[in-house]
Amino acid sequence: MSLTRTSRKWAVIGGGMCGMTMALRLAEAGHDVTLFEASNSLGGLADAWQVGEITWDRHYHVTLLSDANTRKVLADLGVEQDLQWCITKTGYFREGKLVSMSNAWEYLRLPGLNLFEKMRLAWTITYASKLKDWKTLETIPVEEWLTKLSGRGVMEGLWRPLLRAKLGDRYVDCSAAFLWATIKRLYAARESGLKTEKFGYVAGGYDAVVNAFQRRFDELGVKVRMQSPVEHVAGTEAGLEVKVHGAQPNLFDRTVGTVTPRQAAKMCSGLTAAEQSLLEGVEFQGLVCASVILKKPLADYYLTYLMDADLPFTAVIEMTAMVAPEQLNGNHLIYLPLYLSANDPRFQQSDDVIQSTFLEGLKKVYPNFSADDVLAFRISRVAEVFPLPVLHYSTKVPPKTTSVNGLHLVNASQILNGTLNVNETIGLAERAVESLLASDGLSCEGVVQ
Repeated sequence: MSLTRTSRKWAVIGGGMCGMTMALRLAEAGHDVTLFEASNSLGGLADAWQVGEITWDRHYHVTLLSDANTRKVLADLGVEQDLQWCITKTGYFREGKLVSMSNAWEYLRLPGLNLFEKMRLAWTITYASKLKDWKTLETIPVEEWLTKLSGRGVMEGLWRPLLRAKLGDRYVDCSAAFLWATIKRLYAARESGLKTEKFGYVAGGYDAVVNAFQRRFDELGVKVRMQSPVEHVAGTEAGLEVKVHGAQPNLFDRTVGTVTPRQAAKMCSGLTAAEQSLLEGVEFQGLVCASVILKKPLADYYLTYLMDADLPFTAVIEMTAMVAPEQLNGNHLIYLPLYLSANDPRFQQSDDVIQSTFLEGLKKVYPNFSADDVLAFRISRVAEVFPLPVLHYSTKVPPKTTSVNGLHLVNASQILNGTLNVNETIGLAERAVESLLASDGLSCEGVVQ
């Protein structure tokens, strides 16, 4: 890359996928970059942790063949060749019965919906995958939209349980754009001419990806400050003052915060009342997610949809239905997610209570499962994972550039026509870097749109 004007001194706050991608591209453009991360590891929601004797992703992630943003970054980091691809199966649990819904024939035999309802469901998905106007969709309640397209029977029998699993009771406040974005991503590869969508992962998980970022940062001279929670950012005549807890302030020409909107509102001084209101007004959905290491597999479905409301988690992700067990010392990894509002009391439940409740739930879905099969169990709690896609959401999004000279905010709330995943996050960061450099009177060759 070649820089066309003066290099700047940049601070990037937050070491998740967004922050790491921005730090990478800014450094490649010739800037002096310091990356601040509050925790002791990079990756954010895509970080790795240890469960028993296994190190793997703290939350479940998958790469699609159509995830161009992710694959471009992985290629630039030299790890795209480590992507492993496979075709996975899908499970469907309803009224105490687990069946496969992995192909067209199995779909036709799906319990709970009659043939006409299945035809309407298939038409809804196909129709949604062809739509382009997401702004119109965000003015329509998702329940109203799905009922009109699929009918009341499909709404009650399938869509409502799925919406509740992801959005809780707040699904009634959310727009059709949320479901459209989910369907659009899953159909993107087929639209690009690929016959079959495959799921992929990098050998070694996101730990390998984060390590590749760190190696590239070392090559580019990016200064990574771990366990450095930024408590204050303020504009001064000399530049932007960034204050880390327990340390003297540092001065930067430009600063970009990739933390959540509420964190940014607390951290940044000098914002207008309107900016503060937008930042504080974004509502997030949280997540309690258990990583479970087992001696043997459950049912060989990567994803199992759960239609029964009495289960303590909202899906089963059997990671080793995709990831080779050899990657996990011959053991099997499953994730049990539970999406909650940030103030839900279940966030405060003890690890012992959650583990006991979740294992009892597993027994309901898999009668042959035994607690003796569990080698390790660890729980992640994140209060703010993705913004609730409420009606007219795009009118409520905080802008990237603030009224404080040189201060920018880039975060998941600004993903407008997609759902939160690694590919969308990287795409947001790539577009933001290009835009910020252009508005700053700078440009560079090679920054991806």
